[in-house]
Amino acid sequence: MTLYILRHGETEFNRLQIVQGSGVDSDLNDTGHEQAHAFFETYQDIDFQLVVTSKLRRTHQTVRRFLDKNIPWIETPDINEISWGTHEGLPSTPERIALYTEMINHWKQGNFDAALPDGETAAQLRARVDRFVEWLRKRPEEHILIATHGRTLRCLITALKGLGPADMEGAMHSNTGLYVIHYKDNKFVFEKENDTRHLERMFKASVSA
Repeated sequence: MTLYILRHGETEFNRLQIVQGSGVDSDLNDTGHEQAHAFFETYQDIDFQLVVTSKLRRTHQTVRRFLDKNIPWIETPDINEISWGTHEGLPSTPERIALYTEMINHWKQGNFDAALPDGETAAQLRARVDRFVEWLRKRPEEHILIATHGRTLRCLITALKGLGPADMEGAMHSNTGLYVIHYKDNKFVFEKENDTRHLERMFKASVSA
């Protein structure tokens, strides 16, 4: 099995640095749709037998062109973005950034029960990501396309590498950044990490215009 795991395209919340999370079901902005198109143009010839997304629209819109090819599609809340609690839908002020940084430091130190007010903990996120990984291991498909979110992607990548939640900050992500991972002999082997070379199509198009 080969997994193609990407973060959704840009939303206006991303551009304005407004906190999204699982409680904000935002749409892609124009840049996000262009990123999604560039990704499709680069990877459309891969024989995906399954597309997996979160329950949130921004992941659906990112892989819409693949879904239009009538590839089987499964939505699962297990790869929804983490809940950022009362911070969702609000701008990233210095005070909120300080609270976020404090929480991340708790996670790095092994306190996985830390969370933003009314938000999800690292332990809760990892539990559903682990459930998703176990489900993936049993899938019969050879090529699976997965669209998820920044923090959940960080958690998923560390899980596939056999690392813990304290290591999440080491997993990089960009809008439509791609991870390609081969699963063989009960091991996950990474081929690409946060690859955004498909976005060069956007730059070439803007120059030619």
